[in-house]
Amino acid sequence: MLLGGTRRGSLLRMGLAIALFAGVLWTLPIRQPGEDGGHHHDDPVVLDAFEKAGISEFRGGEHGPAFRLRAFPDGGHVSLDEFKHKLVILNFWATWCTPCTLEMPTLEMLWHEYRARGLIVVGVSVDRGAPRALIEPYIAHLQLTFPILLDPDVKTAGAWRVTSLPATFIVRPGGEVAGMAAGAREWNSAEMRALLETLLPVAQVSAVSRTGLRPALALTGPGPSSTLSPAVTHADSHPHR
Repeated sequence: MLLGGTRRGSLLRMGLAIALFAGVLWTLPIRQPGEDGGHHHDDPVVLDAFEKAGISEFRGGEHGPAFRLRAFPDGGHVSLDEFKHKLVILNFWATWCTPCTLEMPTLEMLWHEYRARGLIVVGVSVDRGAPRALIEPYIAHLQLTFPILLDPDVKTAGAWRVTSLPATFIVRPGGEVAGMAAGAREWNSAEMRALLETLLPVAQVSAVSRTGLRPALALTGPGPSSTLSPAVTHADSHPHR
């Protein structure tokens, strides 16, 4: 009887202790993660214009490899140097590349919106052999009006270290490569336009006239992409740096 009473007393005291502990916890202030004094307070991540647009920025001050390619459909030859005073959107694509097809309408819209302000979209087809029977209906179906160049042996794509499609390079007026996009992008998005506005020839001239200094030139990033034809291999699998 004494043993039973002692056990009941111990259980009662233990229950009272648990109840008191729970009451203390109930009265403590509760902080949610991210609130002042919380355990997981993180500063908000601030993205720059390149990151917002999904473009990998190049900071090395490099110029892209020169090229001279046949234009479609007239057959004349065009060099990159002919566009040195423009902001060039250099897009490598192929008719068999589905992500390329998805982004083409946005490139066309970008071209129409900014062509009068010094931007040019240049599409480089890497279809082997440049088959007219494939390329001509493709361009007609998408109603593309920006310049199309042909890289039938993929040598130019190799020089630019293109390993997947689409691959698009942003080349500043003067020839420095500002950045690149591996995979499809929405080229007429608000974020992309905000970035390109700072790179247009007029924007750069205005910056010089206001400050007397030239703006810093940044040189050296994702969407769906297609692997370049297996017949094309490169020692360096990274995009142009």
